Amino acid sequence: MAELYSGGMAKAAFLCFILFFLLTCFEGTLGRPLYPLPSQQGKDFKPLQLFRPFNIAHRGSNGEFPEETAPAYMRAIEEGADFIETDILSSRDGVLICHHDVTLDETTDIAEHKEFAERKKTYEVQGQNMTGWFVVDFKLEELKTLRTKQRYEFRDQQYNGKFQIITFEEYISIALGANRIVGIYPEIKNPVFINQHVKWEGGKRFEDKFVETLLKFGYRGEYRSEDWLKKPVFIQSFAPTSLVYISNKTESPKVFLIDDVTVLTEDTNQTYQEITSDGYFDYIKGFVVGIGPWKDTIAPPHNNYLSTATDLVFKAHARNLQVHPYTYRNENQFLHFNFHQDPYDEYDYWIKVMGVDGLFTDFTGSLHQYQEWTTPANGNKSASDILKKISALISHRNG
Repeated sequence: MAELYSGGMAKAAFLCFILFFLLTCFEGTLGRPLYPLPSQQGKDFKPLQLFRPFNIAHRGSNGEFPEETAPAYMRAIEEGADFIETDILSSRDGVLICHHDVTLDETTDIAEHKEFAERKKTYEVQGQNMTGWFVVDFKLEELKTLRTKQRYEFRDQQYNGKFQIITFEEYISIALGANRIVGIYPEIKNPVFINQHVKWEGGKRFEDKFVETLLKFGYRGEYRSEDWLKKPVFIQSFAPTSLVYISNKTESPKVFLIDDVTVLTEDTNQTYQEITSDGYFDYIKGFVVGIGPWKDTIAPPHNNYLSTATDLVFKAHARNLQVHPYTYRNENQFLHFNFHQDPYDEYDYWIKVMGVDGLFTDFTGSLHQYQEWTTPANGNKSASDILKKISALISHRNG
């Protein structure tokens, strides 16, 4: 009888395990995330590396997985990202989500959902009329029925239709669930548009909800403070007024993003040429710790060759501002001829010649490998160790 009872208990335990596994697989139905939550963290984590430029996973490792999805962020962490970057927008019911475009057309299967066919609209976005299915016209519950897809057709398409849009809180949970300290790098995306179409109780703004979420999860403190080192964060935006607005709501470091110099900001109606002037830099340095320029704004290309670099990096560094350019991608169509179809050559130029302090990359693993091969870890690697790694790389390429 005892043996029968023991066997029954073992069988029941096994069935419970199988049931739990199956339940976690139905994420779209039950909403249970397939990634670690903050409560699962350990105490003694490997600290964030501060001795070399930051490896910033642009929308996760989106060279491999659909952008801004849980697998893209988990892969980036696995590959050595220092920070995982995301764009934050809002659903119609005021839930902050991770999504780059204000429309759902390019990176989800929205067009296949006949129940949403009549939701297609035209809105003015940054002075231009845009038509599509807009994030702000869908509640979170509806957004969760969509599945993501790869933005670029020349990248791996096998994961299309498999993953959900995730919320800001789910994204934070992924970072906090890592087995080492991984920073987050969220963007206040299109704040003018979001504040026009989404309303919160008490007259709160998009920026207020953004900061509230960070504080809820313990993200606070000035750059390199004790609090910051435990939970590193950079807050980024192309809208300088948003960064100024939140300056008295959080001490967390902020980064001012810079587009092509001819483009107008969405909030001040100035060109980025105007707001990269010495006078504006002297003003904005009181609110930010760095700038995040499009790399072609720093070194404009001509016939796909880099021309003489501007003084943007020098001006920023002269004011003790960090420079985190975007976006580095491995594919040939994104590499200027100077780099001979070699993304490692491009990293070498921007880190060693231009002296940038961080890089937004779609291929986290590539940047991490480059830095491991070329940067002594905490100053302890010998030259012979680096040569051995380079030799191994050459052998691998020739194999």
